[in-house]
Amino acid sequence: MSTQDERVAEFRRLHATGTFVMPNYWDAGTARALAQLGFPALATTSAGFAWTTGRADNQVTIEDVTEHLRVTAASVSVPVNADFEGGYAVDPEHVATNVRLAAGTGIAGLSIEDSTGDTDHPLHDFDLAVERVRAAREAIDASGTGVVLTGRSEGFVVGRPDIDETLRRLRAYADAGADCLYAPRVSTHEHVAAIVGAVAPKPVNLLINAPFITVAEAAALGVRRISVGGTLARVAWGALLQAAHEIKDAGTFTRFDGLPDVDALFRRPE
Repeated sequence: MSTQDERVAEFRRLHATGTFVMPNYWDAGTARALAQLGFPALATTSAGFAWTTGRADNQVTIEDVTEHLRVTAASVSVPVNADFEGGYAVDPEHVATNVRLAAGTGIAGLSIEDSTGDTDHPLHDFDLAVERVRAAREAIDASGTGVVLTGRSEGFVVGRPDIDETLRRLRAYADAGADCLYAPRVSTHEHVAAIVGAVAPKPVNLLINAPFITVAEAAALGVRRISVGGTLARVAWGALLQAAHEIKDAGTFTRFDGLPDVDALFRRPE
């Protein structure tokens, strides 16, 4: 059994029972740091990675992303789930091609979302969105990797917070072969419970990017997997910018107190 096979098997086991937290890293260093803390799986963040290159989210290429996945998945021993945006393509055939590339990088899972990037038409038409998930499923099956496919509906991200439409899409993505379902930016217990119930028995990923719920509360609602998106990266950027503003504006360095010994973290084996 290959290393990737072992990680895929472990990732699937994690989805089978209980609730686990899968925080999002943005480079090999943050991946290793999070793994050192004992999280059983990790995820990438498209936004966090883009910021490391000096670009905004959605401005990186498929070549950038696959190299990022290859390097960072190899830097840790736990399963890695790829925030794979919309597959870096629109039509299902090109989505399938890119999914096959991603599946060959050593990851244990990836997600395909239904947002378009067009503010006037922010979600792919229903039938196309379903076909894109089905194409991703077929590409994974053809790859023989068995990576976990997550179907994402982005209505609550792009200004279309319609829970009924979100449930309709998630059910369809489940039927099209998604192993896990995900609607980022839902922010009420009622909506979380509705999603869990709508796609059961398939597992649900919950984004927690604000303190509206705890891990224990999410578990009680039936959530299997929790991620944080780009929020940890924003925490890090916030600390950097606050310290830099203090230096520039006040000429003081008070935020340099109490900093971690990062070298010591990386001297320890993972």
